[in-house]
Amino acid sequence: MTYADRWLLPEGIEEILPAEAKAIDKLRRRLLDLYSAWGYDMVIPPLVEYTDSLLIGMGRDVDLLTFKMTDQLTGRTLGIRADITPQTARMDAHSFIRQGTSRLCYAGHVVHARPKNPLATRTPIQAGIECYGESGVSADIEVVSLLLESLKLAGLPKLHIDLGHIGIYRALARFAQLNKSQEDSFFDLLQRKAMTEIHEWIKTHLTDGKLAALFLALPNLAGDASLLEKAKSIYVGIPAIQAALSQLEQVAEVIAQRYPDAELYFDLGELRGYHYLTGVVFAAFAPGYGNPIASGGRYDHIGEVFGRSRPATGFAVDITAISKLGLLQPVDVNAIGVEETSEEAQWQAIQELRQAGERVTSIHRSSDWQELGCDRQLILKDGQYQVVPYIHSI
Repeated sequence: MTYADRWLLPEGIEEILPAEAKAIDKLRRRLLDLYSAWGYDMVIPPLVEYTDSLLIGMGRDVDLLTFKMTDQLTGRTLGIRADITPQTARMDAHSFIRQGTSRLCYAGHVVHARPKNPLATRTPIQAGIECYGESGVSADIEVVSLLLESLKLAGLPKLHIDLGHIGIYRALARFAQLNKSQEDSFFDLLQRKAMTEIHEWIKTHLTDGKLAALFLALPNLAGDASLLEKAKSIYVGIPAIQAALSQLEQVAEVIAQRYPDAELYFDLGELRGYHYLTGVVFAAFAPGYGNPIASGGRYDHIGEVFGRSRPATGFAVDITAISKLGLLQPVDVNAIGVEETSEEAQWQAIQELRQAGERVTSIHRSSDWQELGCDRQLILKDGQYQVVPYIHSI
């Protein structure tokens, strides 16, 4: 390895330099303040846990994203978190038990063993919320509303959110009495929107023409809220699907009223998180970015693996992705420069300014004034230390 190579980071791993870091941290703090205003309590889960709790109930996708290692103290397998949701579920079940509704929020890094897409970072910073203990559609409405508030706060010029419901395909698979292999194979085709293969699969596995039509309709049920009525007429004989569509209608009605400028798009064949999500699912997109900048949904059964099954719904916002969109406003870093001495009065003046919220930095060379963003200076004038404008010399 050459000297130049020593400074290279692994593929997909990135550092965040001061200007971007300040903007990201400002958004992180504002999001946490927003969540607190809605009644969510902040938690700070550990970066590393036993995979026994970190991966259970989250499906194969999260397993593949998780870095694993051996704990030198116990010999058990540890995982670096790729998702914070299972950690909050463990907290709700064991560390922070409430009998009623529990609202938790967080912000921090997750680490992915492989990028989710070719351009994605493997060390995104997420902020998110989880709501436990409420099974009604009111919780889904609350969470979707808070997601839209998060996007507004981040400065997205257009609010766009895709909605679906995991229960629709699950109910259809049960209605058709598919075995696990058949359910998984059609799920895979549905996610890839592989229409030619979908037609072949249906021809091979479904001899009943009416049943085949029900499966063939699913990948084409995408569009605005009007398609929900169409879907109801197609799946009129399946009560579980009717109930799922009714939930989506209730969410859409309230969200459209609260956020009339938000663009709601429905995709009933979208099954992101299928292996652990159970109900209403959603994802937010931004112009110029092909992947979701936020996603979430209902995951009612994840608590079972921790011995306390509770209704749950939530979302995570990818702060790093939002930063890449160029939407975050630069944070002013103007400072007061001072050529420090050993004089006690000067030190007291510096400390008073810092306690008042000012940024005061010590100057050691002439180039520091500009490089450190000093627009003012602390000088001794008329027997007192005063802050005056600093005029950069040419």
